[in-house]
Amino acid sequence: MAQSSCKMPEKQVKLQVQVQPNSKRNEILGFDGRILKVKISAPPVDGKANKALIEFLSKFFGIRKSAITIEKGETGKKKTILLEGMTQSQIQERLKNL
Repeated sequence: MAQSSCKMPEKQVKLQVQVQPNSKRNEILGFDGRILKVKISAPPVDGKANKALIEFLSKFFGIRKSAITIEKGETGKKKTILLEGMTQSQIQERLKNL
């Protein structure tokens, strides 16, 4: 019996992100070890910084907002972000020019 076609590459990547809210502008600072450091202008109140982070990452990576999920750390500065629709190499390509 044939197995299901699970040979397609997963287009899901988890990123460890450290957010610095209340910054002057939204920007990616680069990696500190394995953690991507990101500045967000929104305050960390009522989920505003999380929403701004998702919008910023959506524009930066060129994917829709619904393809970005905060898996862990919604109330903290360190977060685990799931990006769907991109491979690890596509993400590295976007980040290499920082």
